[in-house]
Amino acid sequence: MSLDLNLLVPLDALLRERSVTRAAHRLGLSQPTLSAALARLRRHYGDELLVRAGGGYELTPLAERLVEHTGQALSWADRVLRTRPDFDPASARREFTVVMADCQLPTFGRVLADLVRTAAPNVRLRFQHSTEHVVRQALDHLRSVDVLVLPQGLLSHIPSLDLYKDRWVCVVSADRAPAALDREQLTGRPWVLPYRHPSPVFSPLNRLQAEGIEPRAEIVTENFLAIPHLVAGTDRIGLMPERVASSSARGVVIAQLDFEIGHLVESLWWHQLHERDLAHIWLRRIAAQAGQLVENGSS
Repeated sequence: MSLDLNLLVPLDALLRERSVTRAAHRLGLSQPTLSAALARLRRHYGDELLVRAGGGYELTPLAERLVEHTGQALSWADRVLRTRPDFDPASARREFTVVMADCQLPTFGRVLADLVRTAAPNVRLRFQHSTEHVVRQALDHLRSVDVLVLPQGLLSHIPSLDLYKDRWVCVVSADRAPAALDREQLTGRPWVLPYRHPSPVFSPLNRLQAEGIEPRAEIVTENFLAIPHLVAGTDRIGLMPERVASSSARGVVIAQLDFEIGHLVESLWWHQLHERDLAHIWLRRIAAQAGQLVENGSS
């Protein structure tokens, strides 16, 4: 049984709102119209999709699986309809979704936004937060966003370009001497760690373990910018990129170690489907310029 593609929009609204009434209001349609659409969708899938639960509705297991797919389908449909034979940044009206860690927003994100504003005043950037789930499902996630900013080594077989270099450092409270840490302190004191991606190329943890140091993680967070706040005034040791620790971390100082923890190369990643898209080619060129400015310390 073929499905009218016009039903994708009401399907997405029904699954996200979990209510015929709210979906109708969201789309500006009448409730009978959405009820008729739901009936057609139920016949197509052979599934209720929405079932009563208490005073409301909940999704069936099939509907739960469909939620993410409908959003991706609508996103790609929108991209197809917005594709043009050329791209003029000075007049273009478009939104790019860029996924990056919070610590990259004050540095690379700010520089990128300033360059885009100058070259394309009607282009909007939507920054989304990178999480461990995003890293694990990077290829699938790149189907619904434009680019990811992640260190080299975390992904493979995905197009990318290098943006700028950084290195991992330890931060300690500025009022808790000493700023130099020996191995006994590195082993004995509690740590605040960024999310621990299960990858053999996650250099800081590998390097510490190679030195015989197993960090005792008291706190694990996906928010790098929170690390200084969790370290200041305590005996904790925080792990974060040096550029962020140097530029935005207050109440903490970079600890001196007798070995390097590790370096990283922040890179831009995109789906192969965007490879020849002129708007994406422009975005990647602007991102490369922003990365070079950060690398040169011009951020």
